[in-house]
Parts: sequence; C-alpha cells; structure tokens
Amino acid sequence: MSTSTQEEQKELTSNTYEFPAGFIWGTATASYQIEGAAHEDGRRPSIWDTFCATPGKVWNGDNGDVACDHYHRWRDDIGIMRQLNTNAYRFSIAWPRVLPQGTGPVNEKGLDFYDRLVDGLLEAGIKPFATLYHWDLPQILEDKGGWANRETAYAFAEYTEVVTKRLGDRVAGFITLNEPWCSAYLGYKSGYHAPGVQNDEAYARSVHHLLLAHSLAMPIIRRNAPGAQAGITLNLAPHHPASESEADREAAYRAGEIFNGMFLDPIFNGHYNPVYLSSLPVGVTPPVVAGDMELIKTPMDFLGINFYNRQVIEASKDSYAGKSVKPEGIYTTMDWEVYPDALYELLVMLNERYKAKSYYITENGASGEQEVAADGHVHDKLRLYYYQEHLHAALRAIQEGVPLAGYFAWSLMDNFEWAYGYSRRFGIVHVDYQTQKRTIKDSGHWYAGVAKSNHLPEERINYR
Repeated sequence: MSTSTQEEQKELTSNTYEFPAGFIWGTATASYQIEGAAHEDGRRPSIWDTFCATPGKVWNGDNGDVACDHYHRWRDDIGIMRQLNTNAYRFSIAWPRVLPQGTGPVNEKGLDFYDRLVDGLLEAGIKPFATLYHWDLPQILEDKGGWANRETAYAFAEYTEVVTKRLGDRVAGFITLNEPWCSAYLGYKSGYHAPGVQNDEAYARSVHHLLLAHSLAMPIIRRNAPGAQAGITLNLAPHHPASESEADREAAYRAGEIFNGMFLDPIFNGHYNPVYLSSLPVGVTPPVVAGDMELIKTPMDFLGINFYNRQVIEASKDSYAGKSVKPEGIYTTMDWEVYPDALYELLVMLNERYKAKSYYITENGASGEQEVAADGHVHDKLRLYYYQEHLHAALRAIQEGVPLAGYFAWSLMDNFEWAYGYSRRFGIVHVDYQTQKRTIKDSGHWYAGVAKSNHLPEERINYR
C-alpha cells in the first residue's frame, strides 16, 4: 500500500466516528415530569393531576406536584446543561400553566416562566426546542370530551397562537405534539395513561383530532416563528416476527403498520393506513370532515423520532396485530430490550418510505435505578452502553444518507415517569428527590465528551 493510500485510509477511519458539522446535541424533558409548582402562579389542573389523584393509577400514589422543582431551579439546570456541553434543550410547555381554562384568558405569570427559560437558554448558548403538547391537557378540556372532541384541536390552535406569539422570535424549533400514539391509545383505548378512558370510538376520534391539532398549529408556527423549524414527534419502532413462520411475519407486519402508520401515513401521504383502519372495530371510523386530510398533510421541516426499543411479535388468535414477546437479550428496568440495530433500521426505513426533509431523534435513552455510590458518582454502565451503541447506529444511518440533524438524550434528569411515578430513572443526571440535589452520572459525563467533540470515542465499552 502506498503512503498516500495509507493516509487516505487513516482519514477515512478517523471520520468513521465523527458526526456532521452543526449536528445538534441536546437533552430532553417534559413539563409535568420536571416542573413541579403544580398549584403556583395560576396553573390549573391537567389530566395528569387528576389521573395521579385517582387511587391505583400511578405507582405509590406519586404525582408531579413537586417533581424536580425545575420551575424554581431552572437556572441551576441550565448550568448543568452547560456542564454537559449540549447546544440544544428540548422542553415542553404546560398548556394549563399558560391557558388555565384551556382557552380564553392568558396566564401571564405562566407564560413569563417560559420567557425567562428561553432567554436563559440563549444566554447559555443553548438552542431552545419547545414541544407544545407533552400530554398535560387542561382538565377543563377533558371535561368537555378531551381529544375525542373536535373542539380540542381548535383550542390547541388558540394555545399555539399564544405561545408562538410570545416565544417565536427566539425558539429554534417547535414540536406540535409529543407521541400522539400514547395520547390516543394509552389515554383513550387502554386507559393506562391519563385520562384513563377505555373506549374504541374515543380512541379513533382522538387519533384524528390530534392529527387535526397538529395541522392547525403548523401554519400558526410558520406565521409567528418564521425563523423556527416546525414538526411533530412520533414514537416509532421496527416490528420483527418472533419466528420465520408466515403467521408471525404477517402479525409483525400488521403490528408495525398500525403502530407506525397510524400517524405517519396521514401526515406524509394524506390518508389513513389501511391496516390501521382494518384494526378498528366494526362501525368505528375516523371522524374525517371534508378537507381534513389535505390539511393534515401540511409539509413539515422535520420529523422527530422517539425510539427506545423494537417490538418482537408473535401471532395470536386473540389479536389482529399479534402479541409482543421477549427474546433473550439485555433489558432495562422498564423491561425494554436493548437492540441498537433497530434504530438504524428505523431511520433507513423512514427515509426510504416517507422522505422527511430532516430528522431529529427527540428521545432515546434507558431506565436504570442506580443511586449515588460511596465515591460520589453514579455508575450507570447500562445507560452509558445504551447511548454508545445507539449513537453508533444513528451515525451509521447518517453515513448511508439519512438526513439526521440532531439527537436529544432522554432525559436530562431523573423525573416523574408517568404511571411508574418515581420508580424509574431515565436521567443522565441523578436527582435526589428529598434534597433536589443533582449529580451528573457516568453516562452524562460520557455524553458531555461526545457533545463537545462531535465525535464518538473509538474505544467502545462492553456491557457484559
């Protein structure tokens, strides 16, 4: 091999671990999970306040009344972001803090909080990415039918107008909805999440009205925040058959089309996925009004992707979409499999099938309940391994042409994990809920190095 060829090979090898220039490195949180101050400065109850107050719905009867007290400690939390070397922060805005009645009078104290937060992030050199809806629907709107009521989509448009008029000149990116599948399926079909409804018609109606809300918000964001990017965040995953049997393969296909296609196909193609429609009970259909589907197809600047694990599906006579099974492997404390290749597969599939202008991984991370050790550190080896391998998978997709523009680790800090309460920890920063002391975990220090260098370490750790 000639000297010049050796130098070219060396350069190629070194670039294997480098992300594109300008890549966004961020962390993510959600309002109800971290803010606390649930009864301060004019905030009114959300569906999660109500759900948490319902016996048996949340582990240990936990709630978000105090959470991580971010409402009062946001300056310190921005300081931690600076230590992590991140250049972006994805947070969500609490609708009942801004419009306590769901519509109508604006609570200026609530809006002022986000004003200060955005200014503080910019002063720290951190780009604000704001999620408009991360599940904390004002309870007063749920009392009128919630997402099963078409009027909620128009209320969301009014709320979007208020927020983007105030913050639109400084926010780098707006996300309309976070994981609308969870809002619709877990909220209105299984009842596992707030508001805890179990009704097939309410489920189908909520899917459509969430899509409508997204589409109504997009032109408002464009008008009030012309310099910001705008998109939606969906939770997505590859669905693999448990075996090579035809029954398992067909079940996995159906499960994937329903889970992924429920929102992707209306947004990108302007029609509902036929497999999703086939999964609805007889007589239940989306409440489409003339013009809705064209509106829902409104172009976006990016697609946000929340990814945690793949699904392995086995055929079941009791379920059109089969049932999930657990293959042997490494699992987090959420009992979710660590299977990084699925992220690569997902990114490539999305880029081939839906062709968004760009993508952000808006959530990716692992739960693990490690506490602060005697040496003052949090040795969360599984989480560090999870980030390492998933970032390698993401980089591989970029190298194959996927326009992935950024990555937001879930989560900045341990927080209220919905129905699991405080029993699960996803943060790269440990939170002592008694003292509110923050401690950057080993995974956080590792991530800080990646964010600073824009480069993955060439040496990889092994988990086993």
